[in-house]
Amino acid sequence: MTAGQPLHADSAAQPQRPRHSISPPAALDPGAVPSFPPPEADGDESWVWSQIKAEARRDADAEPALASFLYATVLSHPSLDRSLAFHLANKLCSSTLLSTLLYDLFVATLAAHPSVRAAAAADLVAARSRDPACAGFAHCLLNYKGFLAVQAHRVAHVLWAQSRRALALALQSRVAEVFAVDIHPAAAIGKGILLDHATGVVIGETAVVGDNVSILHHVTLGGTGKAVGDRHPKIGDGVLIGAGATILGNVRIGAGAKVGAGSVVLIDVPPRSSAVGNPARLIGGKKGEDVVMPGESMDHTFFIQQWSDYTI
Repeated sequence: MTAGQPLHADSAAQPQRPRHSISPPAALDPGAVPSFPPPEADGDESWVWSQIKAEARRDADAEPALASFLYATVLSHPSLDRSLAFHLANKLCSSTLLSTLLYDLFVATLAAHPSVRAAAAADLVAARSRDPACAGFAHCLLNYKGFLAVQAHRVAHVLWAQSRRALALALQSRVAEVFAVDIHPAAAIGKGILLDHATGVVIGETAVVGDNVSILHHVTLGGTGKAVGDRHPKIGDGVLIGAGATILGNVRIGAGAKVGAGSVVLIDVPPRSSAVGNPARLIGGKKGEDVVMPGESMDHTFFIQQWSDYTI
């Protein structure tokens, strides 16, 4: 294989078959692909994978120009982790970082860490349920760079924990170059994460992001520039962070809180409250455990009703 050449399905999927023996995917009735997963299946990796394959077959039948790509990336693989490893390897390879090396790295990491595989499935469900522009699970797997950047980060995080830090940092650099998302390998990220649009997201070394968090483009979870040690934000479960928001320092954003677009946050934000403006101003949020977390509802604007001096 020539250096930097993308990995082909025949070299990754088992068993190998000659190219001439590959038959086109069977047609699938579009009605067989559910538009939304049943609630009991949210964490079911096998269920999500079955939906991805069904969507890929449907799309290959509807758009022959994509049939070869869909077969190589999805339909030739036995599981979600194999498909994801193949796709990430082809996306992130370069002339000096070979796709075969990356594929083996991703496959080994995903196989050894079930929690990483489960988090990937939860992230797919998050994108499908929260983003109205998400056409399907396969669309997210193949085309959402925020999703792909987070999955690559999880592998880099495992490498970091194994003290393989040079490789972890090299992977971080490559992810930043390809996807325009810069997440330090030491940062801890939960499951059910949506990086919506994702361009320009920066997450620092000691940052922690909880479960079911939604983050839009050009968000920074950074340091103040003068602190050392534990110096990055801690984001609770169910938080929504709007586009262009900047959160600096070792501050805590409570569970179910919301940070408005363009805000600059330098202080703690209590649970289920909103921080808006530059510098951010705190606004009391909705009370009660029955209120849907903003990280899941994607409601960016309810705080405006409580901001009495908001004018246009």
